[in-house]
Amino acid sequence: MIELEAARARVLEGCAALAPRRVELRDAVGLVLAEAVVADQLLPPFANTAVDGYAVRAAEVAGATPTTPARLAVVETIAAGRAADRPLGPGQAMRIMTGAPIPAGADAVVMVEDTNAVPDGETVEIYRPVSAGDAVRPAGDDVRPGDRLFLPGDVLSAAHIGVLASLGRTDIAAHPRPRVGVISTGDELIEGPIPLQPGQIRDSNRITLLALVEAAGGIGVDLGLVRDDEELIRAAFTEAARGCDAIISSGGVSMGEFDFVKRVLDEVGRMNWMQVAIRPAKPLAFGTIGATPVFGLPGNPVSSMVSFELFARPGLRRLAGHPDGRLVRAPVRATSIDALRRTPDGKTHFVRVVADNVDGRHVVRNAGGQGSHQLAVMAAANALVVLPDGEGVAAGDEVSVLLLG
Repeated sequence: MIELEAARARVLEGCAALAPRRVELRDAVGLVLAEAVVADQLLPPFANTAVDGYAVRAAEVAGATPTTPARLAVVETIAAGRAADRPLGPGQAMRIMTGAPIPAGADAVVMVEDTNAVPDGETVEIYRPVSAGDAVRPAGDDVRPGDRLFLPGDVLSAAHIGVLASLGRTDIAAHPRPRVGVISTGDELIEGPIPLQPGQIRDSNRITLLALVEAAGGIGVDLGLVRDDEELIRAAFTEAARGCDAIISSGGVSMGEFDFVKRVLDEVGRMNWMQVAIRPAKPLAFGTIGATPVFGLPGNPVSSMVSFELFARPGLRRLAGHPDGRLVRAPVRATSIDALRRTPDGKTHFVRVVADNVDGRHVVRNAGGQGSHQLAVMAAANALVVLPDGEGVAAGDEVSVLLLG
């Protein structure tokens, strides 16, 4: 058997970041940035008001109170998107809307809630004092030219996109989402509500893996069900290698198992057939067809999902341009409510658990049966406890946990 980290290292050696490309901002959320972004302008580009109210000279309302308001002449209204026609003079105020430029001569804004417009419409009463700078957003308060805003490797969030749009950018250099083909093979597989015949099962792995690909930031490409026919399987894999950035299949990867998929992959690709010292998900195949990575995951549903988490997800994240430190989920420490017993077998066990946060600390409890076919238990779980070889842990013990959310 091969140790988990050694197996994962083989996978990562075969996965290289996809070449960056120009991506429109609206399509870039979640992508990994491939260029540094340095500001070339002020944000905001001009001093503007943070509230609706009146632009004033702070010194002229210094003594304002509800009983002795300051009275100022209203000489203009400034809406967002336009500038004042004149500077603000002594004894004057300008009605101003959020985001509008601060007029020359003004140094503060009084919120409209602290004012009262006199019925003549030409005078406003100010009921509280303000200090110079109140409710004023200075030019460059957020960003100044030369600021190094984002770096290669940053994951683009909605806020990143907003900053880029504010700078006038319409696209960005980023690593694309990998297109990942997912294929199922086998005469025993059917899909949909068709009644099962003896020996048939419904294909859940392909749909599950497509969902996992999307959750990992990839683009799932459904390659469908392929019958146990060597020529059909060969055609499916070779065509997928031309149109996808990676391929995932499940089943037919156990040592010594005779399978069309195994025969075809050995013929058209360069494959490593491994038995990893973990449970579930011991069998793993990984290699390439040309330059396209191929993941052969176990056939049991839970094993397939665990294998995806431990091997395929890190590989796909490398394709998407994530740096090494973000390829694998960082384990957290938690307290196990339940005893999680096991027998020594030379393997690391991954136990399906439900994790909660109680008073700022993680606690976990057994999600149920741990059979590699028990997909409903996997659906109930949101974490995996990493149990080293040995007898397991007692209730109340501290454990290492991978949070899957």
